[in-house]
Amino acid sequence: MGVRRAMELVLEEANRCEGPLYTFGPLIHNQQVMELLEHKGIQTVDTLEELSEGEIVIRAHGIPPHQRRLLKNSGLKIIDGTCPRVARVQSIIRYHTKKGLAAVIVGDKEHPEVIGLMGYGEGPVYVISSVEEVADLPETLTYFMVAQTTQDEKIFDEITREMSNRFPEIKVFNTICDATHQRQEEVRAMAHLVDAIVVVGGFHSGNTGRLVKIAKEEGLPTFHVETEKDLDQKCLSGMQVVGITAGASTPNWMIKNVVKKVEAIQDRSRKPFLTWAKKISKFLLLSNFVVAAGAASLSYTVFVLSGSRPKFVYPLLAFLYIYAMHVLNRFLDKGASAYNDPERAAFYGRHTFFLCLTGLAAISFALSFAYTMRKTTFFALCGFTFLGFLYSVPLIPAQIQKKYPYAKIKDIPGSKTLSESLAWVAVISVLPRLDGEPWQWPALLAISFVIFFLSFARSALFDILQFQGDLIVGRETLPLTIGIKKTSLIIKYALILAGATLAAGLYFRWMTPVSSLLTLCVLGIYLCLTAYEKQWIYPGLNLEALVESNFLLAGAVSLVWLIFQ
Repeated sequence: MGVRRAMELVLEEANRCEGPLYTFGPLIHNQQVMELLEHKGIQTVDTLEELSEGEIVIRAHGIPPHQRRLLKNSGLKIIDGTCPRVARVQSIIRYHTKKGLAAVIVGDKEHPEVIGLMGYGEGPVYVISSVEEVADLPETLTYFMVAQTTQDEKIFDEITREMSNRFPEIKVFNTICDATHQRQEEVRAMAHLVDAIVVVGGFHSGNTGRLVKIAKEEGLPTFHVETEKDLDQKCLSGMQVVGITAGASTPNWMIKNVVKKVEAIQDRSRKPFLTWAKKISKFLLLSNFVVAAGAASLSYTVFVLSGSRPKFVYPLLAFLYIYAMHVLNRFLDKGASAYNDPERAAFYGRHTFFLCLTGLAAISFALSFAYTMRKTTFFALCGFTFLGFLYSVPLIPAQIQKKYPYAKIKDIPGSKTLSESLAWVAVISVLPRLDGEPWQWPALLAISFVIFFLSFARSALFDILQFQGDLIVGRETLPLTIGIKKTSLIIKYALILAGATLAAGLYFRWMTPVSSLLTLCVLGIYLCLTAYEKQWIYPGLNLEALVESNFLLAGAVSLVWLIFQ
């Protein structure tokens, strides 16, 4: 939490501030992240010499009070990125040393967090890292004990027992971060389930190093890597089950890259049929064929809901349009894909020609089909296509873009989720009506609302999954604008409204009884959101496939309904 908070603070500031932006010392112990911040113009400084303007971020580890005073006197605007858990330890040390107690910090004496903590002592402060060092503490003092927030829980417990034996009156504060404790316990639990453990994180990261040490103590082959390039493929190829964990300062995209590489190593030992099945499913997901098929499925469902006879041309138009917009807009706006979806970014890099060709062919075929229909249908699809491309194209000349925060439609906060949802409504429910399909207005409005709420929930959920990468590049998605928790709540409201609209459509006979079966799709998306929130499933292609399958389910339910009607 503390590392993520510091990263979010500095990235949000980098995306909006125009002056110099500094971090006082390395923000976190991860070389790749530091290179990313440097690329965004964020400079790391260790002294304040010759700095008189700009903003400076205090890193997650915190700093001693005398350094904080220097920052206040420097004239720079201060952004405090100190982890709240670290700040709590600082206040404990200050409070109890003021009352005459001596502080014992269990941690690494050279670690920036511990250096900062020592500065808050207004009396004797000792730093120890092993049970043996307890004997060196003076007998004459009354002690209290805290821990570096990323300390090994097992070592802390051992030192606590020894300190309690020697100093029975000692006050003990277990200040190890819950996330640190949980990660360490997970490594110990995983040791009985896997053949090897891969720990992803900076080689100079203290908490990552402790995870490596714990894994080795459990007697497991342990691989400490910073990136997927550090993996020992030869050794891992002989493993059946590989556990992967990561240090606190490891960003999501780096973990995803390692997971992808390990999966690729393991795929070689699988049966050819399973390997090919996985490759085909991945291709369909990454190429956007699945999302386009979901739109076609929903288009088919609209006819069944309205009681009309399904026509093949409308699901085909929905498939071609949604496929083209998803593919071509990714090329127009590569944005955060390398950070929040590295596998898809690599896929697009490998298949650029194929995807561009099929994307252009799809929209050309869609317009050709529409041309054979009514003029209103053709011109409407032309308009939808124009708006679709306009989404990622700068509307303001490059010379004056810096003066305006919204150079493209996509720059408007929350526009991505809303634009995608409206596009689905337009091509799935509005287009057939423009071609003269005899739908009643109450039915059309109710069905349009259902499509909007479902597609909105889908798009907003993917925005949550891509939060970190969008933050890095400064994309103004809904979660970045109002926060992940509020976005999650809005998704749940949208799903409730979708379910309520289906129920109302059935009650007022605006829709056929198949609407009651479509609540399964609503429930399915809700379960996907819950699975993410409860961490039941790792965010990636598997979760994406589960979300998209709900739209395919809608078509399957409608088809079965027609067959057995």
